[in-house]
Amino acid sequence: MSRRNYDHFCSVSRALDVIGDRWSLLVVRELSSGPRRYSDLFADLPGISTDMLATRLRDLEQDGILTRRRVGPRAATAVYELTESGVALRPVLEALSDWGAPRLGARRATDAVRAHWFALPLGRAVARQVPRGTVTVHIGDAVFHYVIDHDTISHHDGPAADPDREFHLELDEAIEIALGTRPLSGQAREV
Repeated sequence: MSRRNYDHFCSVSRALDVIGDRWSLLVVRELSSGPRRYSDLFADLPGISTDMLATRLRDLEQDGILTRRRVGPRAATAVYELTESGVALRPVLEALSDWGAPRLGARRATDAVRAHWFALPLGRAVARQVPRGTVTVHIGDAVFHYVIDHDTISHHDGPAADPDREFHLELDEAIEIALGTRPLSGQAREV
């Protein structure tokens, strides 16, 4: 089955031909902190079907946004990770995060939530406290870290090896900080 495209000689439409399908940018969001197995992606994308996930992974791999490699004993497990082209989508995710944050509103009973989904907007609050260095953030059982160098912020799975600062947050605290309704300083429990 051929993929649909806009057939517009326009850079925006060409970009949307590659990443504009439903779920594509959310797959990129999931991979922005590091490699993931298929089962991890499926677990952290509630509502996606296995067929849709397989199709999106195949299409994004074909378009050079991600790559698949075998790991583990006898290379029995595959992980997906962003290519350089996929990593270059981070500013797009950050812009969508900025734009979408005021539109979140109150959490509905039917809304799925994962702590790491707030890594992008939370990174800006963390960078205001630590403009350069590494910071580990714990939100419940989720742990990730930021590498911050002035205007550049990246987040990665797991704790930093030797963080400059470490914060332990409850999910509700992290959401409020990420949305800018609560400051990070004085609210987070620093270790």
